[in-house]
Amino acid sequence: MRYRWTMHSANPAALRRVKEREAVTPEVFAGEIASGYEPVVLRGQVAGWPAVQAGREGSQAMLEYLARFRGGAALEVLVSTPEIDGRFFYSEDMQGFNFTRQRVPLEALLGELARFAGAEGTPPALYANAATAAEHFPGWAEANRLDLAASGATPRLWIGNAVRIATHFDASANVAAVVAGRRRFTLFPPTQAANMYVGPLDRTLAGPPVSMPDPESPDLTRYPRYAEALRHALVADLEPGDALFIPAIWWHHVRALDPVNVLVNYWWAYDASATPFIAMIHALMSIRDLPPEQKQAWRAWFDYLVFDEDAASAGDHLPPHVRSVLGPASEERTERLRAFLLGSLSGGAKPRNSPR
Repeated sequence: MRYRWTMHSANPAALRRVKEREAVTPEVFAGEIASGYEPVVLRGQVAGWPAVQAGREGSQAMLEYLARFRGGAALEVLVSTPEIDGRFFYSEDMQGFNFTRQRVPLEALLGELARFAGAEGTPPALYANAATAAEHFPGWAEANRLDLAASGATPRLWIGNAVRIATHFDASANVAAVVAGRRRFTLFPPTQAANMYVGPLDRTLAGPPVSMPDPESPDLTRYPRYAEALRHALVADLEPGDALFIPAIWWHHVRALDPVNVLVNYWWAYDASATPFIAMIHALMSIRDLPPEQKQAWRAWFDYLVFDEDAASAGDHLPPHVRSVLGPASEERTERLRAFLLGSLSGGAKPRNSPR
């Protein structure tokens, strides 16, 4: 593989533990877990996977098992030096990142992981992230099935050594299954957003924005409100065969603890048309810096049409055939909304009483 290198402690033992269940049926998962809004550890949920059984035999056996699925597309691998202590993040000046991205064949990644697994000292940090099974590991999904995942949920593999993924959130609920190596998840509820010290929204590590403090060694002088976030934090330590349900928008920091770590995740009920984060960015542009009186006026509109408990009935006073975008959720309504937004952004949609 070719490389191009460019004070307080959050004690996990002091944090509350994520709620735990033994392995559940698809019916129990759908009715009691996926329908809720709190993380849940599912002990032994994927313990019967052949991949998990291979991992129990050691790192080399795990790597040999992964090699059976060669033949797919090259992987995107994050690569960095031992000095980052496995924490992929921004560079010191925040003008870039402390890692590079490389396209790497599976065989090369597995070879380097095997070489570093038995070496002394801190190795370079290597991490293949979100590699879809169908594209990169042909046959994986058929050999290792998760019957909890919604129809169409795509298994994605995360393979690396002892690395850390910065605290972030996902727009969709997530089922994360540990195949090999131990993982520690530190989770924060969405209500702590104001205490998470969010990084840049438009220059991110891998999509969603991240929290700037390091939960394992937070600088509470620089980030004082983070102490309140830690009061609400939850921790989950997962062994191979365990799975974790993470509701949408819950913050989570992930540490892989062993020389070879493999995780598979499924973004539950993923909907590419659901773009609340983009809506928030648009609100930053169009609402945040208005005069206070106008902001309050728009807050009333948002409460009425979006946030109030009875917002879905805001158009009930109109005949059904003219409710249009105020009508109940449906594919037709989504298409109407999308067309209206596209027209608005391109300057093509105007109020009917506006000059043409």
